[in-house]
Amino acid sequence: MRETVNTDDAPAAVGAYSQATETDDLVFTAGQIPLTPEGDLLDHADIDVQTEQALENVEAILEAAGSSMDDALKITVYLTDIEQFETMNDVYETFFEADPPARSAVEVASLPKGVDVEIEAVAAK
Repeated sequence: MRETVNTDDAPAAVGAYSQATETDDLVFTAGQIPLTPEGDLLDHADIDVQTEQALENVEAILEAAGSSMDDALKITVYLTDIEQFETMNDVYETFFEADPPARSAVEVASLPKGVDVEIEAVAAK
């Protein structure tokens, strides 16, 4: 059975989607952009700041679902400029210091609200 996950510790969904959905064993987050839980969009911030906020959002949603970053199985990172990969990765590594999950990082033409990074996760519960 599928259930939705909602937390005030991450930004509310800005469209027809849930922050995450979960089953008995897995959590699937929606893509998280650098939007604070208070609604401040960090679209003009450097990629390191944007990455940190997006990952903090993912972390809050996973925790609300009874999971954690340590339980992440797969992360997908969308970047509007793949040349920012190294800077994004430096921040990313601080969230996954030991045994990081599988990850894909892809360059895309654009992202919602003009941000430079969007991150989603699949995690075990």
